[in-house]
Amino acid sequence: MSTTSSSLQISLLLSLFIFTSLVTLSAGNFYQNFDITWGDNRAKILDGGQLLTLSLDEASGSGFQSKNEYLFGRIDMQIKLVAGNSAGTVTAYYLSSQGPTHDEIDFEFLGNLSGDPYIVHTNVFSQGKGNREQQFHLWFDPTKAFHTYSIVWNTQRIMFLVDNIPIRVFNNLESIGVPFPKSQPMRIYSSLWNADDWATRGGLVKIDWTKAPFTASYRNFKASTVSTSTNSLQASELQDQALGATGRNRIRWVQKKYMVYNYCTDFKRFPEGLPSECKRSRFL
Repeated sequence: MSTTSSSLQISLLLSLFIFTSLVTLSAGNFYQNFDITWGDNRAKILDGGQLLTLSLDEASGSGFQSKNEYLFGRIDMQIKLVAGNSAGTVTAYYLSSQGPTHDEIDFEFLGNLSGDPYIVHTNVFSQGKGNREQQFHLWFDPTKAFHTYSIVWNTQRIMFLVDNIPIRVFNNLESIGVPFPKSQPMRIYSSLWNADDWATRGGLVKIDWTKAPFTASYRNFKASTVSTSTNSLQASELQDQALGATGRNRIRWVQKKYMVYNYCTDFKRFPEGLPSECKRSRFL
């Protein structure tokens, strides 16, 4: 083995050691990491804690939440969405604190008629204020297989990713008076519920209850958070995670081809002027 090859392997191993020392990992088992909070037996943990399913029928939906709270880090969940005619249903997957000035980071998956694409609805709440919606179609059928939906949250930015492809970035612009979630620990929540008063074509398409029960499935949860034992330099490296050149190219591709709504271009909604962050941030 050449000296160059040996040095490269040592460098890679050192990098891996440094990365793993940066984070505390929670992985895998739904029994250990989550509580079913509503829906009676419509929510089920299966396969020894490796799989969780939520279902919705005409009587009720269902939901779960994490046992732990998180303040910064990366949250990954693989989800397979409701198949077939899912019009009127919403599968929500989000981080949230509690109270009237809560913070929240949202993925919501808006169902549709068979053959029509899902809408991925994203939003960011800080100090109780949201109204920062962006919506996307996906470049695949999210009902055929599991796909990974991720939230990266640090003191500088929030990133939404699908199969590790960034679709949205919300930057910390407190310097111009835009509140940013940075002080309230949040739990992970997910639910499957009836939203046919607004979810599909503004509420024009209602749920077809003859297709019930509707089911969404979850697996391979992972949370990577800054460990309290890391030194300030290591924590800073994790907190400064941002998009590289590849990530910037990918988010441009997503936003050009698959974005279907952006609050930062909705002049009718904001006749007195767009929110201030819309003038300063390229990828919102």
